[in-house]
Amino acid sequence: MSAGEQIPPWLQEQFGRLQQLQQNLQSIMVQKQHLETEQLETERALEALKKAGDADAVYKAAGSILVKSTKTALVSELEEKKELVNTRITVLTKQETRLKENLKEAETKIREMLRGPASQNGQKTDTPK
Repeated sequence: MSAGEQIPPWLQEQFGRLQQLQQNLQSIMVQKQHLETEQLETERALEALKKAGDADAVYKAAGSILVKSTKTALVSELEEKKELVNTRITVLTKQETRLKENLKEAETKIREMLRGPASQNGQKTDTPK
């Protein structure tokens, strides 16, 4: 394609699809990173809570205040939160994998389109020697 030529609509559409896939992948990766941070914080809180004695006063954050609770209730709540976060991370990992595959396919399709119709039909563009 020379510098004076415009990008054909079919190629613009493929580039748009590629950009959308890249944005979706970036969004999923950010969500996954936040969840992994939440998972780490939850695990640390569980470790600290398990070190506390059964008679020790424990508190949980409720917005901008702390509310007194029991160790058993907090451990149960944190275990449930940890399980939910793990499930969400698993789902996002599967979505991430699927999007990466779709990105590879889209990039391959664009490369094939840029090569031209001869290579798309399986014909060689080289002349025999």
